[in-house]
Amino acid sequence: MHILAGIAGLCALIGVAQLLIGTELIRRFRAAPAPVPAAYPPVSILKPLCGVEPLTELALESFFLIEYPQFQLVFGVQNPADPVLQIVQILCARYPARDVAVVVDDTLHGSNRKVSNLINMYPEARYETLVMSDADIHVPPYFLNRVVAAMAEPGVGLVTTLYTGLPGTPHLATLMGANQINYTFLPGALLARKLGRQDCLGVTMALTKTVLAQVGGLAAVADNLADDQVLGRLVVARGYKLTLAQVIPATTVPEHDFAVLFRHELRWARTIRALVPLPYAASVLQISLFWALLALVFSGGAGWAWILFLAVLSIRYAAARAIDTALGLAKAGDAWLFLVRDFCSFVIYVASFTGDKVHWRGQIMQADAGKVPLN
Repeated sequence: MHILAGIAGLCALIGVAQLLIGTELIRRFRAAPAPVPAAYPPVSILKPLCGVEPLTELALESFFLIEYPQFQLVFGVQNPADPVLQIVQILCARYPARDVAVVVDDTLHGSNRKVSNLINMYPEARYETLVMSDADIHVPPYFLNRVVAAMAEPGVGLVTTLYTGLPGTPHLATLMGANQINYTFLPGALLARKLGRQDCLGVTMALTKTVLAQVGGLAAVADNLADDQVLGRLVVARGYKLTLAQVIPATTVPEHDFAVLFRHELRWARTIRALVPLPYAASVLQISLFWALLALVFSGGAGWAWILFLAVLSIRYAAARAIDTALGLAKAGDAWLFLVRDFCSFVIYVASFTGDKVHWRGQIMQADAGKVPLN
């Protein structure tokens, strides 16, 4: 039992070390000088929509408020009765000078309905430079400037962005969802990139029509659940670089109870497990409080284990506050919430190995490995 306690304690320390390194990477990323585009090509922004969630109007309005010389907004829905169309109409009336196209088309091109929506919208995109962005993303006015600047870097074929979690409701489950994004996903994503990973994060996918055509167009990812990751792999396989824009938008966290949060995060977990099984298996080390609790149990409540547990809890909270400060986020919740978060994370981690089916907007899909053809 003492050996098991020692192993658990070591795992907790590894998790804390990962967090501290990731937190420092966030600070450096945020502090880096903002790039300025050498040119300002016109941009078509594709926004696939489906339903209304908390803060939908605010998220969509942020795109109307972008400050960039010339851009087009293309919204797409598959159901003509979708209530989100009313929000689009309100925003178009509020900002009549904006160049907006709305596509209503229920044609399916594969099992991924979001990609089908994008394919239906694509003919309305007038410009060579494309930015595809999720419906629940909130962006600052300089969003396109940073994305276009990253696209202009030598050898870049695809640009993506990190993102933070913005609670859409006051429920505890919502706070736990934002906690996971801001204090686990963000530092983990930057650490993975530092170690050589080139992940495409679906909140933002920016590329040219030429590059998209070279990888087979949107049809190439129409049957993939992780369309963003597969698109990224296709672009990298063509010899291009996949880079991060120097901007961090926010995504709405809408979950109003733990059952909804569980389904959402289980979809993420099973998708990541299918795409990168070994890194995902090792990600259990990120649940540092879980390991610290195991050390406490296996040691029979030894003094050193109590010190370790309290130290891990304190470091988790301090790192969260540092991330909040670096990104200008609202203050992290009380320290005890990290115990709730790690309990949820461990349950989801275990559940992710019990199957490969996921629920997504009323669909049941299968998580796939996103393999890219070699030809």
